[in-house]
Amino acid sequence: MNAAFDWQGRAVPPEPPTEAPAAPNGLRADLLPQRVVDALWRANELGSQDESVVASGHPRLDAELPGGGWPCKAVTEILQPQPGVLEWRLLGPALRGLSSKDIVLVGPPRQLHAGGLVQAGFDERRLVWIRAVTPAERLWCAEQLVKAGSCAALVAWLPQARPEQVRRLQVCAQSCSGPVFLCRPSGAQHEASASPLRVLASVGIDWDIDVRIVKRRGPVHDGLLHLAAVPGTLASVLTPRMKRPSRIASRPSHQSVPFREAADAVGSAASPRHRRHAAAS
Repeated sequence: MNAAFDWQGRAVPPEPPTEAPAAPNGLRADLLPQRVVDALWRANELGSQDESVVASGHPRLDAELPGGGWPCKAVTEILQPQPGVLEWRLLGPALRGLSSKDIVLVGPPRQLHAGGLVQAGFDERRLVWIRAVTPAERLWCAEQLVKAGSCAALVAWLPQARPEQVRRLQVCAQSCSGPVFLCRPSGAQHEASASPLRVLASVGIDWDIDVRIVKRRGPVHDGLLHLAAVPGTLASVLTPRMKRPSRIASRPSHQSVPFREAADAVGSAASPRHRRHAAAS
C-alpha cells in the first residue's frame, strides 16, 4: 500500500471513500439497477398507476386516486350500507364511457330497469346481466369472467366474499384489461383485503355522495369527498334550488317564503291570480 506524504515528509491520511448517491427511499443507488431505482415509491406519496386507468367522471375523486381514475387490471371494492343504491351513481360516469366491449353485471341485488339505464346514458346492447343467486354462483361467474378478460368492465355483488376469495380475484384481475368492481357491505371495511383500492360510499346532503377512500396506494385519506351525483337525466330538469333542497328545508319556519321564489323552486309557473297577489304584496 502506497502512502502519500506532504512537503515536510509527514504522511497524509487517505481521503474517505465517496458515498454513492442514495435512492429516494434511502438505499444505495449503486447497489440497485436503475429501473428499480426509478420504480421506487414512498408510502407517504400518492402512488402512480403503472397500468391504464378509467376516469371516474368525478374530478375530485380522480384527484385522490392513484393514476387519476379507477385502475384496470385490479380489483376495486365499492363499500356501501345498502346494495343497489349508490353504485350506479358512483360508477355510472365511468361505465358509460366504456363502449368497446360489454359491461357484465353479476348478481345485482335488484331487478334492473332497462328504461332507467337508457335514460342514464347506458347502451342496453352493451349490458350483460348474469342472474346468479347463491354466493358460490356469483363468485364462480366473477372469477371465470375475470380470467377470460372479455368484458370492458365487471361489476359483481359479493356481499359474503371471504378475504382469500378476494385475494384470488385480485390475482386473476392482473390479466384482465378492464376494471373489476366488487360491491360489498360497509362492514367489510374492517376486514383484511387484497384489493389495492377500497372506497366507502354513503348518502350525502341533497344529491351528493359522500366517499371516503378506505385503502389506496398512498397516504391515508382523511375526511370525506362530497361528489355531486344527480341520478339519470334529472340534472337537466331540476331547477338550481331543487338541486339543493336542503337550503329550502333549513329555512326557519317563521320566515315566509316569497311565492315567486317558491314557484321557481318547484319549477312551475304561477297562476295569474297568484301573480296578482304577489304583485299586491
